[in-house]
Amino acid sequence: MPAPVALPRLSWGLPSAERRALLVHGLGSSGALMWRYAVALADAGWRADAVDLRGHGAAPRTLDYTIAAYAADLLHSGAPDDEPWDLVVGHSLGGAAATVASAAAPGWTRRLVLVDPAIHLADRDRETVRASQERAFADTSTAGVRAEHPNWHELDIELKAAAAAQASRWGVEQTSIQNTPWDVRGAAARLAVPTHVIAGDPEVYSIFAGALADEVRANPLITMSVVAGTGHSPHRDDPDAAAAALLAALD
Repeated sequence: MPAPVALPRLSWGLPSAERRALLVHGLGSSGALMWRYAVALADAGWRADAVDLRGHGAAPRTLDYTIAAYAADLLHSGAPDDEPWDLVVGHSLGGAAATVASAAAPGWTRRLVLVDPAIHLADRDRETVRASQERAFADTSTAGVRAEHPNWHELDIELKAAAAAQASRWGVEQTSIQNTPWDVRGAAARLAVPTHVIAGDPEVYSIFAGALADEVRANPLITMSVVAGTGHSPHRDDPDAAAAALLAALD
């Protein structure tokens, strides 16, 4: 795997908590934007650590933005005492990177939850993602985010604006360019830990639906639920339902 970088992190919950989770954000985002899942886990007695991926937030900048490089960073973001993570939650790009990391090192985490993961992006999805990122970088103000996502919580609007301002535009663009084709279905087929996918509603927008979801779920360790009425970011579109879906997956 590529040489890793050290990822900064934010933490929720008691340091002494017995169960530990790693939260991994999506493209153009930041660790702080995983706060809804972090709060739900902390309230349930977990310790949750969210990282900024390379090129995002306060993380180091690099030239390599392949999914393999993102995965290498995650594999070197271990839980204390070199124990496996009890849970890794990855959204979109973070879901793809966590999938590759877990397939390469099954002992890295005991369980995965993938939130509308970017397992395979067809041309239509790549164009949708590109256009979304262009809009985010064109206006990094809270007013711009609010206009794009009027139903989001004010904290998510605030944090998304900050994430767009902090992220490397070049790094985000290279993430798409360097991962052509964008396809980690082989890694998903090799997953050897219990994995649950929390998908957005295809009637709204989801990058994990239809034939792709059926193909990935051929791995008997992978299950799936859909958060009705939400798009690609269930934890921002309907945070209570998304948090409930996460806790239900851990039951």
